[in-house]
Amino acid sequence: MSSISTTSTAASTAAANAALQSAAQSIISGSTGNSSMDVSTLVTALVNAKTAGQTAALSARQTSDNTTLSAYGALSSALSALQSGITNLANGTTLSTFSATASGTGLTATAGAGAVAGSYSVAVTQIASSQALSSAAFGATTQLGTGTLTVSLGGKSMNINVDSTNNTLSGIASAINASSSNPGVTATIVTGTDGAHLVLRGANTGAANVINVSTSNVTSDTGLSSLGVTSTASTTGGQSSITSANSSSAWTQSGFAQDAEFKVGGIAASSSTNSVTTAISGVTMNLTAASAGTTQTLTIATDTTSQSTAINNFVSLYNTVVTTMSTLTSFSSGSSSQGPLLGDSTLQTIKNTLASIVGGSVGSGSTGTTLASIGITLKDNPADGTMVVDNTALSTALTANPATVASLFNSTNGIAEQLNSSITTFTQTGGIIDTRNTALNADLKSITTQQTALADYTAQLTSQYQAQFTALNTLMATMNNNSQYLTALFGGTNSAGALATNKG
Repeated sequence: MSSISTTSTAASTAAANAALQSAAQSIISGSTGNSSMDVSTLVTALVNAKTAGQTAALSARQTSDNTTLSAYGALSSALSALQSGITNLANGTTLSTFSATASGTGLTATAGAGAVAGSYSVAVTQIASSQALSSAAFGATTQLGTGTLTVSLGGKSMNINVDSTNNTLSGIASAINASSSNPGVTATIVTGTDGAHLVLRGANTGAANVINVSTSNVTSDTGLSSLGVTSTASTTGGQSSITSANSSSAWTQSGFAQDAEFKVGGIAASSSTNSVTTAISGVTMNLTAASAGTTQTLTIATDTTSQSTAINNFVSLYNTVVTTMSTLTSFSSGSSSQGPLLGDSTLQTIKNTLASIVGGSVGSGSTGTTLASIGITLKDNPADGTMVVDNTALSTALTANPATVASLFNSTNGIAEQLNSSITTFTQTGGIIDTRNTALNADLKSITTQQTALADYTAQLTSQYQAQFTALNTLMATMNNNSQYLTALFGGTNSAGALATNKG
């Protein structure tokens, strides 16, 4: 039990004894006729005298258990933050990161798993785009007839039923947009000086994503059948073309369905989208209109900046764990306060394990590599177990000795993976922290049961004492009255009673 808990128990016991002395004086006063007993105070004092020590001990134990649980919670949080922060160092992802830089505009890229450092010439002929079609002009409220419009995009289609409720351009546009089977065609109305135009736009880029419209079962035709249009995808890397159903009411293309066309290192390639993932292994190129007609150099290089940031973050998170453990085990000879886990074997096991990992080497014999070899060492002053990073040495290691860094943080037995594995062992269900918490929670449950039993005993004892001392108080009051009556009759010290007076 902590010194604070011991002090609390002693204080409770002392207070109970003081109350008991006061109650004893109440009995003496009542028995000598000076006053009646204070039964309520007397009962409370006696009950407290019997239960105060046990009550205080249970409360102190409860406080200690809850404080220890909170301490383990703080430790677990610091360990989990460290584990989360080193995930990509542990699995090797961080040391496989690359930067991608283009020499011109309109071309950006990201490099991921599978990328290889190098420079690539990228010549962009055209970017991918989606098709947009504009119909001939009609009156805004002209009823075009009834029938069925079949609208398709890239091989998927929807049927639009056109009747007297929606057979204007705006009605048809609304029906297209509201269709649950819409393959990705957006319809709008654009009004010019010549009238209203139905404009259809495809959601997806690429030469294959052309828009086709056909009509069927048309009646009362005043323009509905002229909304038919056939689009043809280019097979040579060019733009889509269209054929209108009615040459006098021809559709026009305001946007073409086409693939992105480019060369990488002189090798021709294409993509239906402007996010190109298949041209260079592990690299995603993003094209915009500004890249069309340009030839640029795309450089893929090891991303030492991200790697340095990740390693510095690892050191910072590790130091947080060490600092947390130091706080939880703190002790000051000039103060009665101490850390809640001072001398705790579970914390000491965790601390020793982590220190052994970061202070050890990866590999064996003369081939073993330590964190010190890349500029990470234990802080000398004060020697508190935290680490410090020499960023100049780290930068040199990342650029000149990447194999050393890769060895230290390999995904099999690297520093980060060892820490990750150990933390999992510590924090998992059934691990040493969980086992300790389970024992503490079981003790808290036992304390609650004991407190309930003690409360029942206290109530029973209070009732018993209340009855006994109420009866005693009544008896002493009666005796005092009788004594006063006899004194009045027979006299007492320095007084003569009524009978003595009559006798005279």
